Amino acid sequence: MKLRYAGNTHVGMKRGHNEDNLRLVPEENLYIVADGMGGHASGEVASQLAVDTIAEFFIETSKDEDLTWPYKMEKGRSYEENRLGASIKLANLRIFETAKNDPSKHHGMGTTVVALCICGDSIYVGHVGDSRVYRLRGEELHQVTEDHSLLNDYIKMKDLTEEEIENFPHKNVIVRALGMKETVQVDVAREEPRHKDLYLLCSDGLNGMINDATIRAIMLENRDNLEVCIDKLIEAANNNGGTDNTTCVMVEIFKE
Repeated sequence: MKLRYAGNTHVGMKRGHNEDNLRLVPEENLYIVADGMGGHASGEVASQLAVDTIAEFFIETSKDEDLTWPYKMEKGRSYEENRLGASIKLANLRIFETAKNDPSKHHGMGTTVVALCICGDSIYVGHVGDSRVYRLRGEELHQVTEDHSLLNDYIKMKDLTEEEIENFPHKNVIVRALGMKETVQVDVAREEPRHKDLYLLCSDGLNGMINDATIRAIMLENRDNLEVCIDKLIEAANNNGGTDNTTCVMVEIFKE
């Protein structure tokens, strides 16, 4: 299996600094996006801790398969699913402890995270929060992750109309994030990719500004150049208001 990948982030049109972070770790077939929150640039600290901790855990466990993990294996999950879940749980703990040890600087900081890794013929996606992974297969765009948000909880409970979704007053409220508690529940999904599947990891600065139809159209039109495709997605988000930081990572799969 061969890959193409790219990533970029932009502060947007309204924010004074960028609290998003991304990390590309091609030697581990690992790609990460995190969207931080918290005052005094703490969101940037949290998202940086998240991407670095996850990457470091993968690198260390790759070098030493007998390395003792900070968490027990979860039954019903494969080794790779547990590896990805453990890396995100460890990131959560480090963010929580950093805030706890310096509350004057970092009280209340946290971050969403989404991570994608490729192992063998499978793709694994782990996430906490409302950063997303999309998959473009042929001309069909599919959201792989499920938002851990108040809006999504209401949609599942009450079958909201499109108008009710559009006018929902608490769109930015997330119900799960790294750093809020000492432990966190991590969603992990396994995918079997097909030839030329294109995966997009993004912070909500993208899908909060442009809808899925627009994301799909831009990906279809620009998929031959991933760097240009990402620039076009970010440009579209900024042209539509750019009220948040926007981060995108793309990974394309080529099966031989």
